[in-house]
Amino acid sequence: MQLHFSPSMRSITISSSNNNGGFGELMKIKVAARHFSYRTLFHTILILAFLLPFVFILTALVTLEGVNKCSSFDCLGRRLGPKLLGRTDDSKRLVKDFVKILNQVNSEEVPSFMKLPESYAQLVSEMKNNKYSAKEFALMLKGMMEKSEREIRESKFAELMNKHFAASAVPKGIHCLSLRLTDEYSSNAHARRQLPSPELLPLLSENLLHHFVLSTDNILAASVVVNSAVQSSLKPEKIVFHVITDKKTYAGMHSWFALNPVSPAIVEVRGIHQFDWLTRENIPVLEAVEGHYGIRKYYHGNYVVGANLSDTTPRSFASKLQARSPKYISLLNHIRIYLPELFPNLHKVVFLDDDVVIQRDLSPLWDIDLKGKVNGAVETCKGEDEWVMSKRFRNYFNFSHPLIAKNLNPDECAWAYGMNVFDLHAWRKTNIRDAYHSWLKENLKSKLTMWKLGTLPPALIAFKGHVHPIDTSWHMLGLGYQNKSDINEVKKAAVIHYNGQSKPWLELGFEHLRPFWTKYVDYSSDFIKNCHILE
Repeated sequence: MQLHFSPSMRSITISSSNNNGGFGELMKIKVAARHFSYRTLFHTILILAFLLPFVFILTALVTLEGVNKCSSFDCLGRRLGPKLLGRTDDSKRLVKDFVKILNQVNSEEVPSFMKLPESYAQLVSEMKNNKYSAKEFALMLKGMMEKSEREIRESKFAELMNKHFAASAVPKGIHCLSLRLTDEYSSNAHARRQLPSPELLPLLSENLLHHFVLSTDNILAASVVVNSAVQSSLKPEKIVFHVITDKKTYAGMHSWFALNPVSPAIVEVRGIHQFDWLTRENIPVLEAVEGHYGIRKYYHGNYVVGANLSDTTPRSFASKLQARSPKYISLLNHIRIYLPELFPNLHKVVFLDDDVVIQRDLSPLWDIDLKGKVNGAVETCKGEDEWVMSKRFRNYFNFSHPLIAKNLNPDECAWAYGMNVFDLHAWRKTNIRDAYHSWLKENLKSKLTMWKLGTLPPALIAFKGHVHPIDTSWHMLGLGYQNKSDINEVKKAAVIHYNGQSKPWLELGFEHLRPFWTKYVDYSSDFIKNCHILE
């Protein structure tokens, strides 16, 4: 930027360099002869010298902001004017005005007669053609958003319902496996051979061995639990598995383990009907639970009819669906409460659910000192994960019920079923079974208002004061509903538990977690091949 004085000192020209390397005129000041003096000229130059650096700096800032596209001083003035005068951009004022309108319609209902556009393009088109007011536009926008939210919510509930039905159903491949093995039991003497062989029968009550109890009607799942335990053990010859199943599955379960021995480990398969102790006189409450019409309707009925889904979150709805799994009224799921009576000669056992995989030698579990307690279990209240490891009694019980509020502490730590070390010798000295029955009766009388979720709540009460916490590395939970389970933590855990709906043998199981389970499936078996399981 340069100053040029005319020879007559009648004018001053301010110029700046242009893109062609020359100079362009920016401003020309003419001075009348009769009013001109050298003193005035000096003051003018002094003022210009003071102002021009600021103009230059502001021009540079505008250029750096990418808004100076001007090639003339007039355009530059229009750009800099608002900034020099402290005025803001009109677009910001428009945004503020629109926000004000949105706040106004926030408390208003969208008129029922208002026809809402189906898409954003249709909305823009109607705005052009019909010239709606800003308030009408805001109401229309609100209506479209509310409609989308309703549709998304309904889709989420439908997804949860479909997932629940898929999780509760028996996959075709697993049903096929049970039928084929049952047929094999009737036609193949080898499939009916005694388990274990007669010379090994005394070992079923030998307390120097490591006894596992597994209760299930899923043959494929049982095979994975047994295979993983034996293959992961440093002392497989010390393993004894007691597999308990129902009457309809007994033949198929027996066939599988008769035709697929896991030597040197021992496997015993028994049906509920083969335990003399399990009579109606000894388990009257569970007979009532399994046969009660109201209970069966609750677990097998329509979960949506009559339900107020408008006040229910998808997460809460998912929990309610999980609580209605039909397995919770199965005697197989409650049978663990009778272990001291079913195995009167054993001192200590490890009880396993059928949706677990053993990845490490479990022999050290028998060396844990339970300090006189009955149940060695992983506590589920000391983790950051709210889905799995942040569970307290308040998560399982209805503390608005007076009996619950009087007897339980909502902040008491919960613990996990699925992998438990039970000291049966200590158990026999307690009234755990009677307490379990008593609380089941109270919940039945209250029409299931004290708790909803399965067999754990009555066990949390019955085992109160009889639980010894064990290290969390022994039992990792949540692989059946925790899609983001830490793979490194999964690899390190001794037992991983697919509790939740997404079981690894179902198509809705999580693909990245399934290999930890399928590695123990015997795909060389003709029964597995012919039933096309998890192909």
